Amino acid sequence: MKNIIDRHRKRGARWIDHKFTIMHFHLRHKSLFSLILSVFVLLSLKSSSVAAVPFTKTASRTFASINKQAPSLATSSTTTLTQRGGSTAVMTQESADLPSAVKLLIGAGGIYGAFLYYGSLQEDVFRYTAEDGTQFKQAWFLQVLEALANVVIGFIGMQLTGATKGIPQQMFAISGAAQVSAKACTSLALANGLSFPVATLAKSGKMAPVMLGSLLLGGASYSIREYLQVAAIIGGTAIVSMGKKKGESSSSTLGVAYIVLSLALDGVTAGFQKRLKSETAKAGVKPKPYDFMFWTNLYMCLSAVVVSLVLNEVGSGLAFCSANPEILSKIIKFAICSAVGQSFIFYTIANFDPLVLSTVTTTRKIFSVLLSIFLKGHSLSLTGWSGIALACGGIISEMTAKMGGKAKPH
Repeated sequence: MKNIIDRHRKRGARWIDHKFTIMHFHLRHKSLFSLILSVFVLLSLKSSSVAAVPFTKTASRTFASINKQAPSLATSSTTTLTQRGGSTAVMTQESADLPSAVKLLIGAGGIYGAFLYYGSLQEDVFRYTAEDGTQFKQAWFLQVLEALANVVIGFIGMQLTGATKGIPQQMFAISGAAQVSAKACTSLALANGLSFPVATLAKSGKMAPVMLGSLLLGGASYSIREYLQVAAIIGGTAIVSMGKKKGESSSSTLGVAYIVLSLALDGVTAGFQKRLKSETAKAGVKPKPYDFMFWTNLYMCLSAVVVSLVLNEVGSGLAFCSANPEILSKIIKFAICSAVGQSFIFYTIANFDPLVLSTVTTTRKIFSVLLSIFLKGHSLSLTGWSGIALACGGIISEMTAKMGGKAKPH
């Protein structure tokens, strides 16, 4: 009799805990969606007053080339509007409501907050273990949800800022497919045992395949410093991968293979994005930031849907999330952070030079690595820490080189 009573008590406790989790989940996400709506209204108002510029999801790399075409987004927009309407136009761009320091705090703080949490959630998703011992492996299903969140925000922004007509779609489709494949391979690397710090450092070396492609296909040349930067990042990443303390699981061969494939796809994506810019220029159209966000993520989402259906990840992913509401909460927040982070990228590039954005996104990667090590229980030996220092040195060297190159023309 006592055993029966104990069983009923346990069932009741589990039922109460389950109901409390669901209620807490809904309350948290109501506040999250309210925050997103407020942020989006602010960003869309700022973005709508800025001249249309090409934008891709790999913003830190693309905006550097855009800056060569347009001297300054803020200056260009102010000059054009001043010719139309005098003082009112100046107030639109040189907004007196917030000083530059506060705007930088908003933009950089939003990027840091969204993408640091994004990285933490991504790691949590692939380290999660259910009660039966199974883990979440549906990387393509995760890309469907992430791209879908960006499509929604991109569509709303495109409607508020005005959609650009006549945009060539073919290169958007190819670029989107390549980009989502690179992101899926990163997730698959994490799902197959590669640690988050190693994966993040490795992705910081994406300039390596870009350089290789340019050398082989474009006849480009690079300085010794640029070669050393790439070597430092790659070498440091390799040292970190091998520098774990005893008892720590080593990175799997499959995980390493996926991150290498992701880097190769980054190089392919960069080539397609250059062609995308030339195609839009030939068509005589200038897509706005939210045009790029919507169309790129739409094709990313469609590509991910096709692959996930072929691999039967939609059904298995939904079943896993249904059985484990905790991971569903993390996945939803992960997708939301991606969309919010992109909106803060728009805000930052609308108010500052592209170099500022590049600096913020580059240093964010370093902080993501350090936060993962300190908060997620990664244990590194002295060799591992030396690898961290070497890779971070390469990343910082790349950033300072861009700053020096930007300063020379002035």
